[in-house]
Amino acid sequence: MLPGRGRNGRVARLARVLGTRTAWTAVGDGEFFCPGCGGDRNYQRLTGQRRFSLLGVPVLPRGETGPVVECAACRRHFGTEVLDHPTTVRFSAMLRDAVHTVALAVLAAGGAGSRSALDAAAGAVRAAGFDDCTQEQLAALVEALEADTGRIAGEPCGAGLAIELHEALDPLTPHLAPTGRESILLQGARIALADGPYTPAERDVLATVGAALTICSDDVTRLLAAARTPS
Repeated sequence: MLPGRGRNGRVARLARVLGTRTAWTAVGDGEFFCPGCGGDRNYQRLTGQRRFSLLGVPVLPRGETGPVVECAACRRHFGTEVLDHPTTVRFSAMLRDAVHTVALAVLAAGGAGSRSALDAAAGAVRAAGFDDCTQEQLAALVEALEADTGRIAGEPCGAGLAIELHEALDPLTPHLAPTGRESILLQGARIALADGPYTPAERDVLATVGAALTICSDDVTRLLAAARTPS
């Protein structure tokens, strides 16, 4: 049988005559983390109108499709759920704010008067991205936090402080691997241990941090014990 004379050949010829085309319309744009490129890129949000085509010419509507997200760089299309993933810049800011909030919460539990705890906290916050953070700034922020929440240093983690922690950690947690969530808790633990063993108030704050990071209570206990062991 000659090439193109069989069933496959007939299907190929039919596909060239009849087909479906999609006309895309941009309905929004912005910046996102492109899973295809592996970095932050511009995007367009598209909706489409599908049509049957005859000899390449659209003739009959077949309904709508999309919406989809099109990367401006690689031109690949993705479902709109890809926009739920923060950009690299946004993720870095969320992580920085989370470490800062955890450090303040631990200091508010009783470490604000200790130079060693303030030094450990300032080091953690600088490493997270606040390059100009100082001990004096943190001490002043703890005072403001206590005034805002009505909390007295050394008291267990109250509702106001718990809300602050959850507001900083809840949006970040789904985008962190388990080791990343544990790392944030361990940073708080090391700040608490900088001036001596955990106080009950510090343990309470760290338990709240662990809960916000969706770390189970048994793992929180394990990690707090591990932080006490010199590496």
